[in-house]
Amino acid sequence: MSDGLDPEIAALLAQSAESAPADGDTVLDFESPSDNPISFSSGSGSAKSIHEVDLSRKEFAPIEKFTSDTPSEVFNDTKYYKTALTGENQSAQRVHQILSKYLTCQDPKDRAVYRQQIVTSYWELLRGMVGKMGFLETPMPKKMLVRFGVLLPSLFKQETKDFFSKIYFENRENEPIMYVDEWFKEIASGRMNNSATDEKKQVKTANMTADQAASAEQSRLMQLQAKNSGKLQSTENVLGIKENERRMLEEELQRSVEDLCQHNSVLGLENHTAGYTEQQRRMLPQITDILHRLSKNDKELSKVLEEYKEAKATYDNVQDKINAGGGASVATNDTEAVKLEFETVRQMAKMTVGRRGNQFPLFTREFYHCTERGTGTRENVIDVLRWIESLDPGVFHRIHKNIPNRIVPYVLLVPTYGDRGFCWEPFDRYNRVTSRGRIVVPMYPKDLRIAVLTAVADLRWQVAKEKASYYWMEEGLTGQYYQHFDQMKLKGDVKEFFIEDYILWMTKESTGVQRLDKDVRGIFWRNMPFPKELKEELRKRSLVYDELCKKDANREMSDGY
Repeated sequence: MSDGLDPEIAALLAQSAESAPADGDTVLDFESPSDNPISFSSGSGSAKSIHEVDLSRKEFAPIEKFTSDTPSEVFNDTKYYKTALTGENQSAQRVHQILSKYLTCQDPKDRAVYRQQIVTSYWELLRGMVGKMGFLETPMPKKMLVRFGVLLPSLFKQETKDFFSKIYFENRENEPIMYVDEWFKEIASGRMNNSATDEKKQVKTANMTADQAASAEQSRLMQLQAKNSGKLQSTENVLGIKENERRMLEEELQRSVEDLCQHNSVLGLENHTAGYTEQQRRMLPQITDILHRLSKNDKELSKVLEEYKEAKATYDNVQDKINAGGGASVATNDTEAVKLEFETVRQMAKMTVGRRGNQFPLFTREFYHCTERGTGTRENVIDVLRWIESLDPGVFHRIHKNIPNRIVPYVLLVPTYGDRGFCWEPFDRYNRVTSRGRIVVPMYPKDLRIAVLTAVADLRWQVAKEKASYYWMEEGLTGQYYQHFDQMKLKGDVKEFFIEDYILWMTKESTGVQRLDKDVRGIFWRNMPFPKELKEELRKRSLVYDELCKKDANREMSDGY
């Protein structure tokens, strides 16, 4: 950077030159942060936790305000840099020294070396910081470092600093979209399980201490609880649907019977009433049909009710055992979950960037080139997700017992200069019915809409693949797409081809611009249909879409035959 050495770093360098030994291993004696560190709430005003899947919600609420009218003063804090690094021992010292050299270095080769060293030293610094975030009150500069990668506010441009100061800190929408510091806090508290990994360290039972054995048993019980909660929630949802269906049928029956029991007097024979009218006679078979449907509904409702009672009893039994073992206290006091999640999040951050991307972990105007609406803040990402769902209404639906459940995944916003989001897991391995999947989105991409689309497309593919299981190359969305991929003799990763086609489907085909292969368009039209209103609009623009609409009508007419 051409602006020279930052004044805060220059002052700290002067301190370190006077006090630090030559070996450079002694930790700088940073000044203590303010006695009243700035903090923010986690936005717990809403009735439901972000971890509870509300199956009654059908879409994201519109974002009314993207930024606050009252900017925070955290980035104007003169002690921001010191507070962010205070209490982090050797890792903070190393980041401080390398960053100082990086900002003052003029030789491009040396600068490249220091830049790479910052990557390693920053993640070591973060490793120690996140382990404490769920257990201690954390000063705001430390949270902003983890959340946005902002270590030195002077690396902002003024207009960018003003924008970041207006970003809402709390989760006002109460959606499962989280920044990195919030993610670690939820993991540390036990409210959220660790992200899935291929390998998990196993502790031999014989070598376990009493506390480790208790923690392992609590983990096992919580896994059972997660597995059963999906069945409980799904069964309760089906039960509600059946009860609502019964209520509507009974109301229809009541109206029909009331109409059937209305009889007109016979002219001249006022003591007698006429027989059924023609309309009332037509109601008799209709009433019989309603009674048959009520009988069928009663059988289904009784079966679901028994399933719900069984699932509820199991849930309560496991919950009693968890409470008897101390509830979530064992997990809350154990930092192992956070340490394990840290390695996963680090891998996630690398994946958003890619092997050849910019791995620099700190926020700097040198690499940040996003607009305000193109920055991956919580509100901006929700707005993009809302747009995606408006074009692909079934994108977050998971079918269970022929009933679509809308389940929004957890979204982790990582402060990287990556361009592609991705799906880490389509759902929890212990609860495939109602658990949230996990997708990752970079906060500083070239195009935020594309970054979110790649993550959602990946989620689409993985959910469909898991649903088809061993037959994913033959059945469903993945099977149809794979067969097209194979017929065209394409080379490479079939999922990557799908993601690129999904982006074209959402950005081009939804506007009537034809960019997809005819077969792919047909596959997407059947498996990921646009809303009916959009279909009607598209058929007016091109015969291609009109033909697809006609095929839809033919399928509806032949359905059941």
